[in-house]
Amino acid sequence: MERHTPPLSLCHVNTKSIIINRTHMLIHAIALIILIRYRASFFFNEITSTDKPTVLAWLLMFLAELMLSFSWLLNQAYRWRPVTRTAFPERLPEDGKLPPIDVFVCTANPDKEPTVEVMNTVISAMALDYPLEKVHVYLSDDAGSPLTLYGMREAYDFARWWLPFCKRFGIKTRCPKAYFMDDGDDDNEADDDGVNVRSSDEYDSEKRKVKEKYELFKARVNGYKARHYKDSSLSSRDHPSTVELIGGSSVDEVVQADQQNMPLLVYVAREKRPSHHHHFKAGALNVLLRVSGVMSNSPYVLVLDCDMYCSGPSSARQAMCFHLDPKISPSLSFVQFPQRFYNISENDIYDSKMRSYFWTSLCGMDGLKGPGLSGTGFYIKRESLNGKSIREGTDVMDLRKLFGNSKEFIKYLQQNDLPSKNVILGNSAAFWKEAQFLASCGYENGTKWGQEVGFLYQSVAEDYFTGFTLHCKGWTSVYYSPSRPQFMGTATTNLNDLLIQGTRWSSGLAEVGFSGFCPLIYGSLRMPILHSMCYAELAFFPLYCLPIWIFATIPQICLLNGIAIYPKVSSTYSMVLSLVFVSSLCKHLYEVVASGHSVRTFMNEQRMWMIRSVTSHVYGTMDAILKQLDMRKASFSPTNKAADDQQSKRYKMGLFDFQTSIMFLAPMVAAVILNVASFVGGITRVLALGGWDKLLMQMVLVLFAIVMSYPVIEGMVLRTDKGRVPPTVTLVSAILSSALFYLGSSFL
Repeated sequence: MERHTPPLSLCHVNTKSIIINRTHMLIHAIALIILIRYRASFFFNEITSTDKPTVLAWLLMFLAELMLSFSWLLNQAYRWRPVTRTAFPERLPEDGKLPPIDVFVCTANPDKEPTVEVMNTVISAMALDYPLEKVHVYLSDDAGSPLTLYGMREAYDFARWWLPFCKRFGIKTRCPKAYFMDDGDDDNEADDDGVNVRSSDEYDSEKRKVKEKYELFKARVNGYKARHYKDSSLSSRDHPSTVELIGGSSVDEVVQADQQNMPLLVYVAREKRPSHHHHFKAGALNVLLRVSGVMSNSPYVLVLDCDMYCSGPSSARQAMCFHLDPKISPSLSFVQFPQRFYNISENDIYDSKMRSYFWTSLCGMDGLKGPGLSGTGFYIKRESLNGKSIREGTDVMDLRKLFGNSKEFIKYLQQNDLPSKNVILGNSAAFWKEAQFLASCGYENGTKWGQEVGFLYQSVAEDYFTGFTLHCKGWTSVYYSPSRPQFMGTATTNLNDLLIQGTRWSSGLAEVGFSGFCPLIYGSLRMPILHSMCYAELAFFPLYCLPIWIFATIPQICLLNGIAIYPKVSSTYSMVLSLVFVSSLCKHLYEVVASGHSVRTFMNEQRMWMIRSVTSHVYGTMDAILKQLDMRKASFSPTNKAADDQQSKRYKMGLFDFQTSIMFLAPMVAAVILNVASFVGGITRVLALGGWDKLLMQMVLVLFAIVMSYPVIEGMVLRTDKGRVPPTVTLVSAILSSALFYLGSSFL
């Protein structure tokens, strides 16, 4: 009789959510069809009795409602079959049979990404609960900064104390900064025998000793920065390749017996020259793929942003529950963990936790063919990034056309011949010369790197495009969100960085939507239609800017001029229109509450959706169009990870910080001024001339926009601190809104 093997993972279909979602889809779709019929019938039944200006306003509103209806339709693909998953790491094979993993950490600017913070991420990766000899950590330093290299050496020295301490006392928080900040409170649990080993004097003594070592580590790195570091903005764009195996620099002896058993730690600074396009993060990851390919060549790769540390130690084992599951492993490309953030306030005024994406969208995609890549916190199968199935006996010339002219890299590409650590540790001059060649800026010339191989270059949103392409090739993925967050990072907590980041994301997503890889065309031919709809919703998400700008201006201008663009309150169609509006809000509110969040989160998400739509989505869409027309080159500016005390204070108080560019503030403030003016003017008009019945729905819409815009109004009128909306911006925006009103009135 055949022995039954317990599964390594389970997939749970959320039946209750499916019933609620599909019922809502049906009701909302019927209401939308009636609304579209009402709008369309206007042009056939009433156009002869209506003057042309009203026709234009009606046509614009019809266009906006059609676009929002289409976006809603695409969005429902996420809600068709949401699932959750369970992993059983205790069922994995013994450590000797687990596959090795490579960890890629990327940093680009030591000014915006503090070195100590980056090293905390590196140390947390080294401390994963996984066989240490099977963990290989690579740091890509795009700035080529001596400070980062020095920090790596000091981090290795500290890790020789930190790793044995974590293993000996079963520490769960493997990031030293997070552990000492919380004073180890989340780790006061008993061991497997029910004994709390961390209540002993020995634990307290070791903890004090390790904390002293951590403070010394920070002091050394910050001291080096104060003595030697200068602004690296010039050298970061022009420096040779550097690949170095980190072995520590301190003469301080580590007394733990197992201190020599350390993960491989490698510093990589790829060559950068102004004359060569470096392709941002995707280019850095591809260099790490090549360099690691001749050093460790692990079949699985964990990718981390420099500010996204390993909060839980067991993510590698959890990921292997899926990668080693025989039922899903052959087609599985990657396991995506959610991003969680430790610096978000309870209010989360900027919607920095991205609840809608990580709690709703990715769960929905997982029920289809799997989530897309989200930039960090994913374990990906190296084989899936090779573009083609590499078999023994494949012609070497064909491989060189794809992967370049490195004989060593081609040698290990098939994965049945792993690199020898003796060569690496023996410090062979020829080996390190080859590693630097793989990191040179001209290596990819004439190859398919970024096109068919590795992380792809089509878009600055390399994670989205790479994940989309992998799914088009038939690979699948898994979204796993365990109860304990496995990765914690810093979110953008000021409006300026948020909108800059949003512009970059919008540009990258729209680039794909406007290209020959449009998910609705290219994707629907290569993956299930519902899955392609999910990718299309993301690609066209920035286009929300057009209908939102129409809703932010046309009803307001018409209200001031007494032009009705919605049915009378006494009309049956007004009930249908109200149903569409209320149905959307109620469904959003339900999803927020069901995911464990509050009504305040609902308000913040609605508000930031509006703000992004009239600012970063506009500029991102324009940027994508210009890049498609070859009128603009791709650009990338990392967000600032260094804390600003005053901005942080305002953020924790729940106050918006409007210290950002006028290009972001002016449209936002102008739209708010126009809404306030139209609401006051509309009330004045109906009080003097009547017409409540035909203008009430417009007034309700404008009032909703004003309520959601309260922080902007507060920043303009009620605040006097440094984070308020500058009076000059308010004046410019008032002029802009006046011009918009008079221009609109002349056409409408």
